[in-house]
Amino acid sequence: MKRMGVGVSFGKILFKNPNIWIGKNTTVLPSFGKRVEETNLSALFGAKKMEGEAGNFRDSLSKTPPAMSAPYEVLLYYKYARLEDPDAYAADHRRLCGDLELRGRILIAKEGINGTVSGTKENCRKYRESLDSDPLMQEIAWKIDPEEGHVFPKLSIKVRDEVVTLELGEEDFNPLDLTATHLKPAEWREAMKEDNVVLLDARNDYEWEIGRFEGALLPDVPSFRDLPKWVRDHREELDGKKILTYCTGGIRCEKFSGFLLQEGFKEVYQLDGGIVSYGKDEEVKGGGYEGECYVFDERLSVPVNRTEGAKVVSSCRHCGMPGVRYRNCAWMPCNAQFLLCEDCEDAMGRYCAKVCKEVDLMSRAAVVGI
Repeated sequence: MKRMGVGVSFGKILFKNPNIWIGKNTTVLPSFGKRVEETNLSALFGAKKMEGEAGNFRDSLSKTPPAMSAPYEVLLYYKYARLEDPDAYAADHRRLCGDLELRGRILIAKEGINGTVSGTKENCRKYRESLDSDPLMQEIAWKIDPEEGHVFPKLSIKVRDEVVTLELGEEDFNPLDLTATHLKPAEWREAMKEDNVVLLDARNDYEWEIGRFEGALLPDVPSFRDLPKWVRDHREELDGKKILTYCTGGIRCEKFSGFLLQEGFKEVYQLDGGIVSYGKDEEVKGGGYEGECYVFDERLSVPVNRTEGAKVVSSCRHCGMPGVRYRNCAWMPCNAQFLLCEDCEDAMGRYCAKVCKEVDLMSRAAVVGI
């Protein structure tokens, strides 16, 4: 792969921009960290991919969530276990989910299962009962949200080396053997007030951009696997501190908190059940959390703070207007999710940056001229 600092040719148009890298079948935008495989011109420059249309971020925190009587449910769950044959377990799981007409994303590995699915209330109940009756899966802490319909387009069940990818190599471990002390929401709220405490967000940067705990340390990392290096590079900010780490539903912190203990940090704690459980707790009501919580389905975010202190912390990339309205960049090779207000979309189009708009318009013109 080589850097094209002079120009990149699209059809009959030469586009000059130093921020685009071109390989034989790959385009990479370093500034957005995106990699796409180019298949053909119509796929690359044709109809716009409208991923955001099915589940755009709400424009404020005021939208009323679905009532508990809604006909569907969304389940978020995980369980660290010891699966001798993850492929066989995945095959059985596909049959179970198919029979129950569930949709969602499920990862299975020797170390356990990590899933989020949607389905009718009745079928979600049957799914929970099936897993709860499995000796390997007992005591799953289910997070349940009511919903009006499916929040996933299809069912995906994959076998992986890890249920969350930290890539520790030979230093890898199962959280059944090493993980930090869990704090219930009320305990977490009190611990936040202590001196010499640091709250450490264990999520990706695009997740905490729309919501995080007040005063938390926010690692600028695009993926979970980048956290170990970040910790080692920023050790001075953590040494001697009581570390409180959190994530969406708790699964990443099971592994990440164990990594912190493995690195020699003495006082490490994790939020039991993650942000989602914290927001559902009737005692704390999400207090101390700012913004919303990013989720990996068509909803894209869910509210957390149910107190009078709830506020928006994210803003439009272009004008800075507060909001939680996400869109996908209209230039398909980028397709980055970014915050965009309606006024800027009307004025500038659905582009995350000027370079994307320029190359998209010029490439379309080049295709027309072929």
